[in-house]
Amino acid sequence: MKYLSVAEIAEKWNISERTVRNYCAEGKIPDVFLTGKTWNIPENAVRPERKNKKSDSPKTLLDFLKFEKKGAVKGGILMLIFFLFSLAFLLSSFLSYL
Repeated sequence: MKYLSVAEIAEKWNISERTVRNYCAEGKIPDVFLTGKTWNIPENAVRPERKNKKSDSPKTLLDFLKFEKKGAVKGGILMLIFFLFSLAFLLSSFLSYL
């Protein structure tokens, strides 16, 4: 098995060398080992997923409303639209009464 250095992996994955070293030290990359102060990383190693990676969230208002209707979000835009519609109805009823 061929091993690559931290710099080569950083260039391959397009991330900083510090991040690669952190991944190695935290055990997020399997089969790595230290030779002196140098990390040896298998060339077929897969880049670990980030913990704080953004999830696929709805991009448009319609997508968000569908997402909200499924019950994934409590309150939100749909509740706000209903509240504003009700408020406008009550206000128009009140003004027509005067």
